[in-house]
Amino acid sequence: MGGLVAYELAAAGVGRLVLAHGGNLKPSDLNRQLLMRHDALGQARIKTAAETLKALNPRLEIVAVPENITESNVGKLVAQADVVVDCAPLFDERFAMNDACVRLAKPMVECAMYETEAHITSFAPGKTGCLRCLYPEKPDNWTRRFPVIGAVSGMAGCIGAMEAIKILTGVGEPLYGRLLYCDLRSVRFHSVRLQPKQNCSIC
Repeated sequence: MGGLVAYELAAAGVGRLVLAHGGNLKPSDLNRQLLMRHDALGQARIKTAAETLKALNPRLEIVAVPENITESNVGKLVAQADVVVDCAPLFDERFAMNDACVRLAKPMVECAMYETEAHITSFAPGKTGCLRCLYPEKPDNWTRRFPVIGAVSGMAGCIGAMEAIKILTGVGEPLYGRLLYCDLRSVRFHSVRLQPKQNCSIC
């Protein structure tokens, strides 16, 4: 998802992107990571992503960080952003970004998917709840390995990019206080209201 978000933002003319992603490209990544190329297998994903984005928009400034989000690097990275888009699969990363966004008063777009389903919402510190209101802890049934269909990832990434554009430009209505649920198996979309959790440990 993150690659599609970055591509759409680069195409829209966003001037600077801070990207953080660790690891090298594997064949199983190619069904959904559309910034990647077959000839880049075994190379750092972040390097190939930056090359693809620069080819699209040579004026784009890219800060490419070849590591995943951690408690030690998240503050420095979030501080550089006007809006944070979370597309991480790991709850440790998602929680770290959420906590830093609340602490630094940065809006965050949250994108997640599983199989044919996608969930997207946006948080604004001081105006809405946060990810910890929705997930106080990592769900017991969560697993690191889960089915991924590229078209679902792409749809969620495009909606996430549109959320970021709305927040940056002030045009349109972001998904503040609403969770958009999409199921492409049946092509059903609906949104549910999100309420801040009383006594949330973060926000």
